[in-house]
Amino acid sequence: MSFVVFAVRRTAEMAATLFAASFVVFGAMYLAPGSPASFLLSGRSASPEALAAINSQYHLDDPFAVRYFAWLGNVLQGDFGRSITYRTDVSRLLADRLPTTLLLIAMSLTVVVLVGLFLGGLAAVRGGATDSAVLVATTFAVATPAFVAAVLLQGLFAVRLGWFPSGGSGDGPVDMLRHLTLPAVALALYLIGMLTRVTRSAMLEALDSEHVTVARSRGVPERQVIRRHAFRNSLGTILTTGGLVVSTLLVCTILVETAFSVGGIGQLLELSTTKDFPTVQAIALIVVALFMAVNLVVDLLLPLADPRLTLGTRGAAA
Repeated sequence: MSFVVFAVRRTAEMAATLFAASFVVFGAMYLAPGSPASFLLSGRSASPEALAAINSQYHLDDPFAVRYFAWLGNVLQGDFGRSITYRTDVSRLLADRLPTTLLLIAMSLTVVVLVGLFLGGLAAVRGGATDSAVLVATTFAVATPAFVAAVLLQGLFAVRLGWFPSGGSGDGPVDMLRHLTLPAVALALYLIGMLTRVTRSAMLEALDSEHVTVARSRGVPERQVIRRHAFRNSLGTILTTGGLVVSTLLVCTILVETAFSVGGIGQLLELSTTKDFPTVQAIALIVVALFMAVNLVVDLLLPLADPRLTLGTRGAAA
């Protein structure tokens, strides 16, 4: 199978899966108790005429299939409906908040990749006391949930030391980076431990392989052995873990944004869970789409990073 055929097939599979996910996302909200109409009324009684007007405005009386395909058609045009809570277009809410979430994820991912790869490689190459110290540090990191890390970082660096703001997303690029530093670190801490351990294990396995032994016996400099042989042959495992890292960031950002009052889609979701169907559906669909896109990118990069892999597989070659 050529790479182009594989890429087209995986993209088509992603589109089909996303279509199925959209059906689940749309339908799941209507399985919850209550209704959007009752939320809009806020517990007040209403005349049949007023209730009929609400149902007509939000098309709540239409058959499920009609509502679903009408919603899907609008989504494909960038229209996610109107927020019940905020009384404005969901697309406008997402346009205001999504960039903040994406910047937070990008900052956290940068920290995870730089620190995780460095510590993992350092532990594998140096061994001894360095390896032990890295393992102890990553044990604490993995054992610290993102929400707990957020509270600790907020208390130390924002409240006690005053180095960073305790909440908000800031105004302007520089101020925004300053406000998002602590949330990004809180979000990254657990994942740094995970990526460090995976990198260390993959590097140790590569360093013990036969071709590395042969390269050393031929007098290849140790730096080249580590860079061209050990690290390159570890990329498959590291990339697979990287996909899991991004997926975890998409989920955990909700907790961290809430703790730091960051105005992203995670906090928006937390504030919109009380029957704001259009907003919750839009955020859920975006998260699913991002999750699938990450997996697609990983699947496409794996054969390029490790030629030993067969197209469509994950994992190192035997």
